[in-house]
Amino acid sequence: MFEQVRKKIATLLGIDESKIKMQSRFTEDLKADSLDIVQMLIALEDDFGVEFSDDEINNWKTVGDIVKYLENIK
Repeated sequence: MFEQVRKKIATLLGIDESKIKMQSRFTEDLKADSLDIVQMLIALEDDFGVEFSDDEINNWKTVGDIVKYLENIK
């Protein structure tokens, strides 16, 4: 699951996959702005066939937060 999420984020942000870790924070570590984050979440929803709620999204700070969520619903 992490590999799939990491690959998608790397593609969307135009960064090397090796820079993305489970503990990577979106804005601080990956330098994603709010538009980047929205695009990333939409792409992940499409890829995994899920719909994220605002409550869930507001609690996510790291790549690992998304991975854990996706692992729990699959």
